[in-house]
Amino acid sequence: MGKSTLNMLLVIAIMVASMGFHGSVAKEHIVGDGFGWNVPSSQSFYHSWASHQTFEANDVLVFNFATGTHTVAQVSRTAYNACDGSNPISLHTTSPARITIDPNQEQFYICTVGSHCKSFQKLDIWVSTSTNNSSTMLPH
Repeated sequence: MGKSTLNMLLVIAIMVASMGFHGSVAKEHIVGDGFGWNVPSSQSFYHSWASHQTFEANDVLVFNFATGTHTVAQVSRTAYNACDGSNPISLHTTSPARITIDPNQEQFYICTVGSHCKSFQKLDIWVSTSTNNSSTMLPH
């Protein structure tokens, strides 16, 4: 093979390899930032936090809390609205709880300890289906 053919193959190989990595880097979202996963002082705290995030499939939600004082339960929309953690999709009891976001567009998380959920320790997210880094919050 000639030198120009080898150079062309090298360029094509690099382009193909870079396409496999584009958009595949998962992002970590520290839920509540420095406040963590705790009972908030306002009803809108976690909704406001989420509205400034772009969630995509395979990103990771990191819930930081004092183990033994909180939980993270992924629940259905109905359970989220009722603060019912009796039949969770998943339940995490130790911190940090690391949850990989699946491609379902809407996801719901609550704390199942006492009245924490009714005190607004709950999070709903909308997972972006596009790659343009925009997401839409769920209507309430």
